[in-house]
Amino acid sequence: MDTLSYKTLSATPATIEKEWVVIDATDQVLGRLCSKIAKILRGKNKPDFTPNLDCGDNVIVINADKVIMLGDKMEKREYLRYTGYPGGQRTFTPGDLMAKSKKKTIKAGRHPLFIKVVKGMLPKTKLGAAQLMNLYVYNSSEHPHAAVNPKVIDINKIK
Repeated sequence: MDTLSYKTLSATPATIEKEWVVIDATDQVLGRLCSKIAKILRGKNKPDFTPNLDCGDNVIVINADKVIMLGDKMEKREYLRYTGYPGGQRTFTPGDLMAKSKKKTIKAGRHPLFIKVVKGMLPKTKLGAAQLMNLYVYNSSEHPHAAVNPKVIDINKIK
């Protein structure tokens, strides 16, 4: 047995092939959906996963307003934020973020609830920030990325 023939192949920026995928969030549980999205963004579903490179796909999530949270978490769960000033602790719920996503002032494709949840599942580094920029979330079934010919995947088939 030749042990020198077993080589670990790592991806390089020249060999990385990024794809565009569309995921329908209708009647999906938020946390379970976002954990699968984070896995696709990192590239952990690919055989040539390299932890120090952005080898994940670009993800487009449609029908984000039809996502569910089990129980009464949409109104009872609280997220905290601190402004940096005395008495500046702010609380908000997932329902508040869903309502905020429908405002015209939010940039298209940057859904605050999905950004908050997926960001917590990615590395807290520059690489994680770059991978988060590959996520586009829309409340309706329309998206402006039709020119890149994204492939539609069934999120229930991904483990």
